Amino acid sequence: MMTTTATTEISHAVTEFLQREQRLLIDGEWLPAQTGATFATLNPATGKPLCYVAAGDAADVDAAVAAAQRALSAWAATPPAQRERLLHRFADLMETHKEELAQLETLDNGKPFRVAYNVEINVAIGQMRYYAGWPTKLTGETYAVSSPGFHVYTRREPVGVCAAITPWNYSLVMAAQKIGPALAAGNTLVLKPAEQTPLTALRLGELALEAGIPPGVLNVVTGFGHTAGAALSHHPGVAKVAFTGSTEVGKAIQRAAAETIKRVSLELGGKSPLILFDDVEDLDAAAEAALWAIFSNSGQNCVAGSRLFVQAGIYDAVLERLATRAQQLVVGPGLEASTDLGPLISAEQLARVQRYIEIGRRSGATLVIGGERLGGRLADGYFLAPTIFAHVADNAAIACEEIFGPVLSVFRFEDEEEVIARANALPFGLAAGVWTQNLSRAHRMAARLKAGVVWINTYDWFDPAAPFGGMGESGLGRELGRQVMDAYTELKTVWVKVE
Repeated sequence: MMTTTATTEISHAVTEFLQREQRLLIDGEWLPAQTGATFATLNPATGKPLCYVAAGDAADVDAAVAAAQRALSAWAATPPAQRERLLHRFADLMETHKEELAQLETLDNGKPFRVAYNVEINVAIGQMRYYAGWPTKLTGETYAVSSPGFHVYTRREPVGVCAAITPWNYSLVMAAQKIGPALAAGNTLVLKPAEQTPLTALRLGELALEAGIPPGVLNVVTGFGHTAGAALSHHPGVAKVAFTGSTEVGKAIQRAAAETIKRVSLELGGKSPLILFDDVEDLDAAAEAALWAIFSNSGQNCVAGSRLFVQAGIYDAVLERLATRAQQLVVGPGLEASTDLGPLISAEQLARVQRYIEIGRRSGATLVIGGERLGGRLADGYFLAPTIFAHVADNAAIACEEIFGPVLSVFRFEDEEEVIARANALPFGLAAGVWTQNLSRAHRMAARLKAGVVWINTYDWFDPAAPFGGMGESGLGRELGRQVMDAYTELKTVWVKVE
């Protein structure tokens, strides 16, 4: 592995932020947890605490929901153009503090700083700007009903108090993805970030207040899933829960939400297939796409292309390219300039991925490259070498279960019918990718693959204007696009007697 000593210098603002004990944002005030409890958020590159954060629980959730309820009427009645101005101001402040946000994301999550700065923060800002434009675009319709003497129309109204429970892999992006549409539609929100990565959510709370978003409109409760997260899911004052995370937790949230028939949107796990046909014109580009489809964010990606199906005619060539390129990837701390892959998020996640690698070895699959935890100067962090398995059985655990780490399974296939059946064999249906020069085949595959998003001759692209979500056990509802606004609004039909 290559090494480097060049590092990004931590800004004074980030240093000052980390020196404070981080509190809960409730009704525009920064408060300790009612129990006084705190927890450490760790730097996964070192295993050491970055700072201490309030451990909110059910009592703090009650206070945050009450604050959101008090703020709801005034926020919903705020003229749409004013809501737009405030959300644009919020996005402006995110841009002003872009480097600071990227540094916090890298420290808390471990991902390469250049990715956080050049890609993810821009994505988050773009999402906030896109939804800042929606308040003046939400309209009802009039209906030409057959009953004489009536004027019938619809209104779009806020759902109410919403809860957003966000994951640790793309914590800032996922927070913006939920804050933007919820507030644009006139709802108020309680945000519960993942306990592993609470820092950017807390900084967003500060920026929201600075932007002039009224107290209680956006509340941030840090804490653990089984306490604060569960309390939000069960809370009778919450009208909608938006969750991104594992399928197991998503099922628990849906069960909890059923108690009060609250709305739920779930963006859950996946085991996404990426399919390379032997007619690809640029084999290097296809192999490079396959490499980053799995190893981006060290494989901690819900749409990771963790099942690579390669047609027999190019199988050996693709596997060779992947092995060569994987060996060239630089694994290291995210603040180092040459780092391609940062650490896994936690000791628990590292141990989980290592267990899957051992299961893969025992299953008879061929370990092509990787598989080991990295030591030396990286020994204190949660670093794992990029790992590739070949000759994997379709029913092996590493082929069927979401690993959420830098582990790729490569499969050989012969024809289109075979690969469709194999790609669709799992209960997940989040994403899929296809590389082919045959336009008809591309459209056939897009139609037949069981996935909420299909990428053709590319992978892992998003835009706030395009909806995203999964089928089957990969989720319920859609994030992004105009479609997400349906999830954050109630449709009311009004009949007016006019005769």
